[in-house]
Amino acid sequence: MNKSHSKIFYRQKNRTYYEDLETIHRLLVPTSKRILEIGCGTGDLLNVLSPSYGVGIESDEACVKYAENNYKNIKIHLADVESISPELINEKEPFDIIIINNTLNVIKDVQGLLEKIEQFSHKNTRLIISFHNWLWQPILKLGEKLGQRKPQPPESWLTPGDITNLLDISGWEVIKKGNRCLIPRHIPFITPFSNRWISQLPVFDNLGVTHWMVARLTKKKKVTSTVSVIIPARNESGNISSAVSRMPKLGSATEIIFVEGHSTDDTWEQINRVLDTYTGPHNLSKYRQKGKGKADAVWLGFEKATGEMLIILDADLTVRPEDLPRFVKSMEEGSAEFINGCRLVYPRSSNAMPLLNTLANRFFAIVFSWLLRQRLKDTLCGTKVIWNKDYQDLKKGRSYFGDFDPFGDFDLLFGANKLNLKIAEVPVRYQERTYGKSNISHIKEGLILFKMCLVAAKKLRFIR
Repeated sequence: MNKSHSKIFYRQKNRTYYEDLETIHRLLVPTSKRILEIGCGTGDLLNVLSPSYGVGIESDEACVKYAENNYKNIKIHLADVESISPELINEKEPFDIIIINNTLNVIKDVQGLLEKIEQFSHKNTRLIISFHNWLWQPILKLGEKLGQRKPQPPESWLTPGDITNLLDISGWEVIKKGNRCLIPRHIPFITPFSNRWISQLPVFDNLGVTHWMVARLTKKKKVTSTVSVIIPARNESGNISSAVSRMPKLGSATEIIFVEGHSTDDTWEQINRVLDTYTGPHNLSKYRQKGKGKADAVWLGFEKATGEMLIILDADLTVRPEDLPRFVKSMEEGSAEFINGCRLVYPRSSNAMPLLNTLANRFFAIVFSWLLRQRLKDTLCGTKVIWNKDYQDLKKGRSYFGDFDPFGDFDLLFGANKLNLKIAEVPVRYQERTYGKSNISHIKEGLILFKMCLVAAKKLRFIR
């Protein structure tokens, strides 16, 4: 094989570009997952992602030999990527992550490949696709003529809309997408600054050479699950009885967990009275937090929960317990994997949500939609739902953002986004309090929220 035409040679020549691809994939792929990469080249990307079990498929014999010689922790199969099957590569177990990196543009039947890879998937598999921005076609073609890029067979210059449509008709749904790499060659200071910071700004975020998408299978079987409702309660004595009596049956079994947090009224005593006299269908339990803040209370409740689905319900009951079946239904039907309540769809009184709160909610919704690349209208709603198994993965990766969220809402939103969970919102009719007053300190906590946005921007957008 002519060295000038090998993938290995051009990978070394365009090292800056490939390192930026690795940066994107490290953000999108959790470690220690079963990963299949279709069109894996030299196996460098697959190796960097530290899979618990990694398999690559590559049609270039020189690349396969290179990978086999350099990476003993991954398996590489020499095969035509369009004729793959579990039998061909002797893989019976599905994969958690499937990567198609800069391969779709030379595939003859993209829809056929996207339909085939369902054979390698389970219901929670994530498909990660990267491909060249069609706006770069003249530059990349010129690069081929000048010997700066590997000569390509006839290419399909697919747009993000093309890929989205092909995924839709092949049984996949796009969760989030983005763009990176304004300058694919190294220029001291200019390249790292542009690729990390400038590439994520409005207008520029459509100009990078690399488009990427994360998708999930849309074919879901409805499940029936056990549900744990965690109710953090501080100075909410008058709401405890209602929280229990108004709680509908959720899933196949409902568990209610109260976590009391240093109340100055008789909230703890009221929780004890309700639990001692309760004779209904739900399982009830109670705990007192040793730490401070809502997040600490929620994490304690999550650790004690036995349900497959975890729900946070604020004890002020401004989000009605009667609305929770809609959250459960969406999760069990597979419409979402993380649900955030939304208080900003239906009318609400100024007593329930003053104008200043409404404006703050809308501001942070815009910021978080940009940060997470998924639409959110009301990030500050306390009612959130996540599968217990996903929370366990989220907890393992919490160190990526750091321990900085006293509320827990953003820890969950950031973590769910990092795990590539499908986030959806369920509208609720927000109610006025019937007992007590809000524990929120608006100015102090607003500054904390702003700080968390800066941390998230650095960790989710301006990555390096």
